[in-house]
Amino acid sequence: MDSFRQKTVLVVEDEALIRFTIADTLEDAGYAVLEAASVLEAVGKLGQHEHIDLVLTDVDMPGGLNGIDLAKMVAECAPKISIIVSSARSARDLAGLPDVAYRLAKPCTAAMLLSTVGNVLKAKERVGRETRRQSA
Repeated sequence: MDSFRQKTVLVVEDEALIRFTIADTLEDAGYAVLEAASVLEAVGKLGQHEHIDLVLTDVDMPGGLNGIDLAKMVAECAPKISIIVSSARSARDLAGLPDVAYRLAKPCTAAMLLSTVGNVLKAKERVGRETRRQSA
């Protein structure tokens, strides 16, 4: 059953030290972690790995696409994947974020990160169970 599989998080952050710190925190908590330094690299990882449960992305990234663009793509093309957008910007500055995306304010503690990731994944599992029950 899928609920017993280790959950996989794709961390998308251009700042290497921040990305490594987030990845280490998630791995220490038992998550499998994939890393990407740009939206284009993240899209490649999404195409290569079929069992990504959550995308955790920063907003500001190098290149022509940002974390909001990535969140929109994931929400539209891979609705089973949960989305967390991490930013120091105000909620008003994140206009255009898909309704299914959760926001994680920067800076945050490891405890806040793990709590948010855990809660978002649990919420997605509850929705999945309810959908399966309704279609049975």
